[in-house]
Amino acid sequence: MTRRFIVTGTDTGIGKTIFSAALAGALSLPYWKPVQSGLEEESDSEIVARLGRVPVHPEAWRLVTPASPHIAAEIDGVTIDADALTPPEGDLLIEGAGGALVPVTRTVLYADIFARWQIPVIICARTALGTINHGLLTIEALRAREVPIHGVAFIGDAVEDSEAIICELGGVKRLGRLPILDPLTPETLGQAFAANFNLADFGR
Repeated sequence: MTRRFIVTGTDTGIGKTIFSAALAGALSLPYWKPVQSGLEEESDSEIVARLGRVPVHPEAWRLVTPASPHIAAEIDGVTIDADALTPPEGDLLIEGAGGALVPVTRTVLYADIFARWQIPVIICARTALGTINHGLLTIEALRAREVPIHGVAFIGDAVEDSEAIICELGGVKRLGRLPILDPLTPETLGQAFAANFNLADFGR
């Protein structure tokens, strides 16, 4: 049985790449980042390869400017063909950029592409203040486009009521919570994922 997931977030900088590394490592899933914006620091693909110890597919577009793909492409003098974005075959974990409504081009959002692909989406939500609104808005945006939602994975310190109410009101599965790790290594990440998530929820 082929296992394919998309990881998106409720915001940028919330740790969805770290979660992607943990999930990819736990399920031995190859990783793919369709568009990488910002190349001065370690890329998301490099982070996942290092922490998850999984193979990564090359990005379709690599943009130098650290910004939303639509504006990064314009600054870099690149034209992104959103219709040409097609996931590699087989088992796969795909990570979007920022949140579900981040523009890939001036006319296409990541959520629009997710709707075309029809691959189950895992929403990463921080547990800090504001997450209820951001989480429910993300769920509504994906549902409006008939994107299949696999569930929500929380990142940060435990906030029981916020985690519960997002999943209750949103009608989605609560997958678990990944704590902030220090030190963050392949070993500590693998242990934290195993302690806080059930692999059966991901078809294993």
